[in-house]
Amino acid sequence: MIKDYFLQLLDWWRETVVIGNKHTPPTFKEGEIWWCSMGMNIGHEIFGKGARFTRPVIVFKKLNKYSFLAIPLTTQVKDGSWYIPISHGGVESRAILSQIRVVDGIRLTIKIGTLNSENFQKVKDRLLEFYGS
Repeated sequence: MIKDYFLQLLDWWRETVVIGNKHTPPTFKEGEIWWCSMGMNIGHEIFGKGARFTRPVIVFKKLNKYSFLAIPLTTQVKDGSWYIPISHGGVESRAILSQIRVVDGIRLTIKIGTLNSENFQKVKDRLLEFYGS
């Protein structure tokens, strides 16, 4: 178990070297969904999967041309006030509000699509409910 953890950690370190060598992020916009190298995290933090440690995220708020607030997505059916069911491109997902974080755009790998205005507004409204109280 510990050996597997350290091997994964080494793989993630190698991926950070690749990511860190990118000089400019791709152009991204609010409401888009991207595969994003979220990395290997600890505890209950959400992490990426596969060789590039990726996970789909919503570009929620563009902070500047380099960074944004990311809301990770999962296809696992989960209930609770911090999970928002959305659909995009025929895929049913859940936006995980409890895992929102600032992400550098160089972590973005492949654009998946864009949320329609109804789903994006649903995410905005629930985020205000969740963090605004």
